[in-house]
Parts: sequence; C-alpha cells; structure tokens
Amino acid sequence: MLLSTTPISVPTRILAVVNQKGGVGKTTTTINLAAALAELGRQVLVIDLDPQANTTSGLGLDPRRQRLTVYHLLSGEAAVDDVAVPSLVEGLFVVPSQLDLAGAEIELATQERRESRLQAALTDLVGGYGHVLIDCPPSLGLLTLNALAAADEMLIPLQCEYFALEGLGHLLYTHQLVQASLNPRLEIGGILLTQFDARTTLAWDVVREIRRVYADKVFQTLIPRNVRVSEAPSHGIPITVYDPTCRGALAYRQLAEEVLSR
Repeated sequence: MLLSTTPISVPTRILAVVNQKGGVGKTTTTINLAAALAELGRQVLVIDLDPQANTTSGLGLDPRRQRLTVYHLLSGEAAVDDVAVPSLVEGLFVVPSQLDLAGAEIELATQERRESRLQAALTDLVGGYGHVLIDCPPSLGLLTLNALAAADEMLIPLQCEYFALEGLGHLLYTHQLVQASLNPRLEIGGILLTQFDARTTLAWDVVREIRRVYADKVFQTLIPRNVRVSEAPSHGIPITVYDPTCRGALAYRQLAEEVLSR
C-alpha cells in the first residue's frame, strides 16, 4: 500500500539512468542512489525498464513472482500506482520488471505514440514521490526512448575507462535528438564517474578529461571500485543497508546530497 493517495505539491523529478554501454553501473547507481535518497527522507519510485530485471532483484523482489510489472504499465493494462510495490527500504518503491518485457519492444513498434507510453503512464502518478529513477536497458531502443521521453533529466553513469569517452559522445547526440523531437524539457542531469580506481593513472586521466570537456555536467562525486558494492545485489539490498560505512555507501550518500542540491 502506498503512503499517500493525493498528489504532492512539489514537482516530481524524473531521472532516466542511461548509457547504451553495458557494465557502467546503471543498475548499481539506480539502486543505491534511490536508497540513499530514501534514507534522506525522500519518497522514491524506481522503475525497472530492463528485461534483465537486475534492479528488481537487487532491491529484494523476485521478478518471477510479480503479478504486475512494468510490462503491464507500458501496455496500458495497469496504472503506475497499482504496479509499484514497496521494497525493503522505507520510502522506496519499485515498478518491477521481468523477462517478458523483452517482447514489449516488439509489441511497442506497432502501437501509436510508441515512444510515449511511459510518459503517458506517469501522468497518473499520485504516490507522493519526490523522485522517480528509471533504470534503462543497455541500448537505445524503444524502451530507452520511452524513458527519455518521460524523464526530466538524464543521469549518465560513465566508467573511468578510455572507451567510455566515445560512447558519451553518441549518448549526448541522442539527447539532442530526443530533445528536438520527443521531449524538449529533457536535460542532462549529470555525468557520474563510476568504478573509479585512484591507484591508476588512466582513471585520473579520464576524470580530468571529462571534467575539462563537460565541466558543468559532471558530478563531483566519484563512485569507487568497491567489492562490497558488488556483493550487495546478491543479498537483495542496497549498499547503504548491506554495509553502511563502506566507501561505496558513503559515495552514494554523497551523490544523493549532490542530486538534491542541483
């Protein structure tokens, strides 16, 4: 059951966590940033738009046991507040995913306003959420376009590696296209540097270059390589619960503060 049934008086911020490259920390960031925001007293909704459903399981839900999922939301069979379920973290709710979502992209291709299904669904959001985080699949297909059409901001996790720079250029070009044709209010909410290893020269080189080129877009927070962050999803809980004092948990709390300050 949701905590509120009336609309909130302040706007809900909708952030799409997006990068067409896999393994950059999209799901890890979605889970742990959402948990850190909830820890600060915000009511947060996470939408798992990836058919792999790793965000769903990483927040303690079994994708195979969900009666309603984001598939039903996109198909129009259910409203968002009917699909959202509470996680183990107080104030954090999840619209779960499952493997069936993989077929939704094919179904969407034949529907009218196929890029705007999620946007339409979120117009009925009345759960009292301050933030909505959308975990996108590692591609720029229809599911990701739905996220970008619905979002106010793109949050871009970027691995501290050389090839990440090339992928960022493609993603920023996609932002321009979406802003021009689908969602004129879409902004770059921030570029988040992840898997940072302070012991390597390459990591520092990437940080300096990204900050030089995109100075006003890059979060000051650096998400470190941290084995405890990697372990937490297997227990179905965010790092802020699994090991609240480790470097990864502290970094995601710092990121939450930074997101709120923007």
